[in-house]
This record gives sequence, C-alpha cells and structure tokens, in this order.
Amino acid sequence: MKTILIVEDELSIRSFIRLNLRKKGYELFEASSGEEALVLFKSNKIDILLLDLMLPGMDGYQVCDKIRSTSQSVGIIILTARTQDEDKVKGLIQGADDYLTKPFSMAELEARIISLLRRLDYKENPMKEEYITSGPFLLDTANRKLSREGKEIKVTPTEFSLLYFLVSHKNKVFDRDEILNEIWGIDYIGDGKVVDVNVRRLRRKIEKDPSNPGYLCTEWGLGYLWREQGNEA
Repeated sequence: MKTILIVEDELSIRSFIRLNLRKKGYELFEASSGEEALVLFKSNKIDILLLDLMLPGMDGYQVCDKIRSTSQSVGIIILTARTQDEDKVKGLIQGADDYLTKPFSMAELEARIISLLRRLDYKENPMKEEYITSGPFLLDTANRKLSREGKEIKVTPTEFSLLYFLVSHKNKVFDRDEILNEIWGIDYIGDGKVVDVNVRRLRRKIEKDPSNPGYLCTEWGLGYLWREQGNEA
C-alpha cells in the first residue's frame, strides 16, 4: 500500500483529497502545517507528499527544501493557488516533481500521482540495462543511482528517469513534448516548464559549469540532448 502525506491547512480541501484517495486504497497521513508535516515525514515511510505552498508558519517552499535535504526518493507534488510562473518554478527548483494549480479535479490529481509512482517504483519497472556509462558518469539503473568519477550524485527519481532517457539516446534531440510523454506520461496535463526546471536542477548537480553545460545540452528552438563526448572546459 502506497502512503501519501497531505499537507494542507484548509480542512475542506484536505478532507476532499482524503475522501477520494482513501477510495483508491492509499494509506494517508495529514498535516495542517509545515512543522507537523516534518514530524510525520520523519516518523513514517511516505511515498508521496501533496504539499500546499501557502501554509501557516513554515511555508511549502521551506518544507520542500528540508525534506529534499534528507530524502531524494520521496515524490513531491505541489498544490498551489498561486498562478504566477515564478511561484511554480520556485517550487520545482526546491525539489518538487510536479505541481497542480488550484482548483484541480481529483481525476487530474490521481493521474499525477500514478505517473509519479511509476517513476518511484523502479524495482517494479526495471530498466533495460543495469549499468550505463557516458564520459565520467555511471548510471546504476537497478538502484537509480548516479555517480561521476566514482562520486555519487544525489538525484530524485524524476531526475534519474530524465537523465536515463537522454543518456540512452545519446546525441539525439528531444523537444519538451517528447520528454513529457516519456517521463511524465502521455496523459500528462501540465506545463512543459517541469522539463526545463528538472534539466536546470540536473545541470546544477552534474555539470562543472551549469551555465555552459558540456553534457546535458540545449539545441535552441529544438530541445534537449545528451552529448556523448561532452564539451567541458
């Protein structure tokens, strides 16, 4: 049974989500504040966090940052009433995997949860090759671990899936929609910015100079690709 922690200070929204997800068989925990969410997360095995941004006291950005500093394996979906792009991007930069803008339908939320669980359940969805090497990088697909020159780099399940896809198709350019279909699923209804932000996060982790990437590159107007040989200075 998959466990979901709902972090939402509005009781009506929290109850609505709880009632619908319980019918789907999820084990649920609830928190009305960021501080309460951190306590529950620390004391329970949580698969997915549904995280409101506008919380009393510690806000959702801070909660996301603190949880990501201790766990790369949990899935995080931000729930926000904020419509400004910079607010959504900030949440993704902090380590969220996806976001939904309020009001949203339960069908849409459930689709996002299922899509994210597919990326989290790597033992049930094994990749074709156990190990992939490219330049100084080694991808351990059995354990979803990434290393550069023997040093592990902490990445989220979404980041690993994105990297695996691009490395498996070295030197081939993919546009946002192709990447969304492959990583987030063909039924994904959302903004392509999730691709851009995950690329940006990955570059910060793997590139010597993220502003001038040597491996995870952009073909302007076309999309993203993984350069097999790299062009780092």
